[in-house]
Amino acid sequence: MANHKATKKDVRQAAKRRERNRYYGKTTRNAIRDLKEVTEKSGFSEKLPDVSSMIDKLARRGIIHKNKAANLKSKLAKRVAKLA
Repeated sequence: MANHKATKKDVRQAAKRRERNRYYGKTTRNAIRDLKEVTEKSGFSEKLPDVSSMIDKLARRGIIHKNKAANLKSKLAKRVAKLA
């Protein structure tokens, strides 16, 4: 366990950030899962920009790598094209 005051604060901050990052990641994964369950193109096209935005925010915050974000968005876009 940390002995210095600043190190104790750092531990608290890291725990807070970890919880926040887990929340954002899980929320986005759930949104992607729900989007994949949509079978009609109109519904999928409406929700895609929101989910893409969530994915971009994860990459910007450093929760996921920018290439992973690009791959996820690409897969979702391919899925839209396949529904046509």
